[in-house]
Amino acid sequence: MTIAVLGAGMVGQAIALDLAKDFSVTAFDLNARNLEELKKRNTAVQTVLADLSVFAEYPNWLSPFDIVVTAVPGFMGYKTLEAVINAGKNVVDISFFPEDALQLDKLAKSKNVTVITDCGVAPGVSNFIIGRYSEEMKIDSFECYVGGLPADPKPPFYYKAPFSPVDVIQEYIRPARLMENGKIVTKPALSEREMISFDEIGELEAFNTDGLRSLIFTMGHIPDMKEKTLRYPGHIDVIIALQQAGFFDAATKLRFREVDITPLEFTSRLLVADWKLNPGEEEFTIMKVIVKGEGKTIEYNLLDRYDAATQTSSMARTTGYTCTAAVNLITQKMFTEKGVFPPELVGKDKQCFDFVMNYLAARNVTWTKK
Repeated sequence: MTIAVLGAGMVGQAIALDLAKDFSVTAFDLNARNLEELKKRNTAVQTVLADLSVFAEYPNWLSPFDIVVTAVPGFMGYKTLEAVINAGKNVVDISFFPEDALQLDKLAKSKNVTVITDCGVAPGVSNFIIGRYSEEMKIDSFECYVGGLPADPKPPFYYKAPFSPVDVIQEYIRPARLMENGKIVTKPALSEREMISFDEIGELEAFNTDGLRSLIFTMGHIPDMKEKTLRYPGHIDVIIALQQAGFFDAATKLRFREVDITPLEFTSRLLVADWKLNPGEEEFTIMKVIVKGEGKTIEYNLLDRYDAATQTSSMARTTGYTCTAAVNLITQKMFTEKGVFPPELVGKDKQCFDFVMNYLAARNVTWTKK
């Protein structure tokens, strides 16, 4: 079985290394340093230096492979996934693009391929959970709280980005969609801040972001749903100040020394250095999923930390291993339906749900349920 991993960033590398234990893996990326680092960690992984925005090349690049993983930045995720589907390949996607992946369902069916999208930690595991329990009970409400944070936060941001700063900033400026009383409502990102205390971590602030994504459409029968992002106290005040000062403006072009640049491009470039996780820097992923209905409350909790033994960040582990679990669902023919499927439509099958949770536990990504 041969697998192509498109994108060799932090999460893409974790995906490639995990899959290389059982499959022949080739990683594609435009960043030669990422590919060199991956090759050092496992010489069995093949690498290809390629500009993944040249979508016309996908049929040639992907023809030798049985399955594809897309782990590119969100701004190019939709076009990448579309190109992979057009190449006739089964695919698992973790690019978390803003467009609606379900728009590609008709194309995927016409190409007779299986597509599992948004298959990370959140969206991802949270979707698997709601999909499973929606089959077992009438759910009245769903809440998800999630954050990836440095173990040693430093001012002014008290934050390090496990993903591209551009993608993080998009979470801060994209309006958040929630379900309230059976209706879709839209609220500003960063709104409705609340403080929540977590064992071992302490107090964090939670705020609205547009994290429900496909659940808005696939789980519309659940009257109340929300997802909130978690950060250390003080982070959002700095972000709101930058936003109000125009640093996230993506429409206005500013000319500087004969070069046109938007404030958002400038801010993103500036934050790369400040938000970048350094090699070996400890961080953690914290998450709480709450499902209520029929007089019951089911709660899943995760606290996962940087793995020093494998030098793998928590966010890469929790996101990447959920993705590789989904790859195994396809390779083992546990999930064979054709079309586009967000994780909640996969997790409704108990066998698939149990496989994913056991797969994560085997890699010490341990969810506790109560």
